[in-house]
Amino acid sequence: MHSHSRPHLAAQCSICGTMLAGALSAVYRIFGIRRSPRNPNICTRCSTHVEEGRMAEITVLFADLSSFTELTQELGAEKTHQVVDAFLRMATEVLVKHGAFIDKYVGDAVMALFNVPIRHEDHARRAVSAATELGSALKNLGTSFNRDLNASVGVATGFARVGRLGSDDSKDYTAIGDVVNLAARLQSKAGAGEVLISEESYLKHPGEFPNANAEQAVLKGFREPVRAYRLHGSSTATLVNDPLESSAQESTSIGAIVFGILGAPCAVVTLIGPVALAVGAGGVFGLAGVLTFLDQSWLRIPVLVLTTLAALANLYTLWHAYKLRKEAKVPAQIKTMTTLEKRRTTFVLTASVVTLGIVAFEVVAHILLH
Repeated sequence: MHSHSRPHLAAQCSICGTMLAGALSAVYRIFGIRRSPRNPNICTRCSTHVEEGRMAEITVLFADLSSFTELTQELGAEKTHQVVDAFLRMATEVLVKHGAFIDKYVGDAVMALFNVPIRHEDHARRAVSAATELGSALKNLGTSFNRDLNASVGVATGFARVGRLGSDDSKDYTAIGDVVNLAARLQSKAGAGEVLISEESYLKHPGEFPNANAEQAVLKGFREPVRAYRLHGSSTATLVNDPLESSAQESTSIGAIVFGILGAPCAVVTLIGPVALAVGAGGVFGLAGVLTFLDQSWLRIPVLVLTTLAALANLYTLWHAYKLRKEAKVPAQIKTMTTLEKRRTTFVLTASVVTLGIVAFEVVAHILLH
């Protein structure tokens, strides 16, 4: 028997703040919003609306379970399936913990992307750190199967075109470019328990890999030898100020809850959602009529209080959306307001200010009359 500890995942989406854990997350799940299976630290809305059709600097990691053929011959298909399944689950946990986006599984190998859709300046270091941690985790996994398990890993950094291919489904999100081929070829040249790093990845943080040995690797599909750096599984590359760890320690933000309800995180052109529009319209067009209908009723006070809170919540939503656009980690499309977004923002802002004005007038009038 073997077991896997569940990785310590962020309680809120690392991009938009949608609740992914706790009682409130059940409300989001009703509307189909939950953790993305490809990066459980972001929600499915963010995963669906990741950046499309753009060139981006990324780090690609390929990890392959070593001696797969021997395993199959010695253990048989059923037992080998259990080992591979355990390896891929463990690898996914380790990679996700370091901020990776799981691109695909190919047999007993996994391909992961770093720096998309969540941006990390230290994406190369994260990839190498994840690769070396895989080696340690595999030793523990091998103990549970009474086997000596190792993986060969290739890591490469460069520019690629990222986006969805062949459909509009988020599961078809991938990267195309030489960096992908380079990472795959480096993995094929890495021995069991080794990590082969491209020169671009190494030069991002050369001081982090003191035990790396430089070499000229002859790779299939590349005309000239490629300079690479070989690390053994016992080497380490530590992370500094991991945002996933810090986000796990943050308390639940009331503001994130408000924005999650009134806004539409990561819907690209609809950061200000329909609920916020409805609240704004209700405040402007409904408050005066309701107050006239209620006249001197005691219900006027709770109506004024609720309307004020709704207007303030809308104003907070606008501020939160503005702040979200300024953060480096969010997709580029969110940073630029579309015409629809500008119109919605103007309407919600105007409606909220007018609503607060009506409430202020009612309060002042009430004081003067009494």
